[in-house]
Amino acid sequence: MAYWLFKSEPNKFSWDELVAKGDAGEEWDGVRNYLARNNMRAMKVGDRGFFYHSNIGKEVVGIAEVCAESHLDSTSDDPRWDCVDIKAVKPLARPVTLAAVKNDPRLAKMSLVTCMRLSVQPVTEEEWKIVCELGGIAP
Repeated sequence: MAYWLFKSEPNKFSWDELVAKGDAGEEWDGVRNYLARNNMRAMKVGDRGFFYHSNIGKEVVGIAEVCAESHLDSTSDDPRWDCVDIKAVKPLARPVTLAAVKNDPRLAKMSLVTCMRLSVQPVTEEEWKIVCELGGIAP
């Protein structure tokens, strides 16, 4: 299993909205960055990802799971853009803020710190465990 981080502005698509989609999940559409797209192309069904509220809140709030592998993004007529579908798995017991991530020296190399603008990021297994710990849940 691989681990990822999905960033979304909560006023555009929030954790609660993903939860409301249930097991059907939602297309992670609208991504127009080649590196983020390539990250999605590498995803497999069952991979897990942190759901991160960007701009408002700036915090990891839940865990999502890839429920459909890379396919054409329905919001684009351009065949270069793909997306995956994700579904909510569970919320964190307590949100993990960007400040907490930046203040933890174990996470200094995490993409959330080093490539903050990238909307779909890889997360190492060690980073996954640490953020889960900070969020009050078992990895």
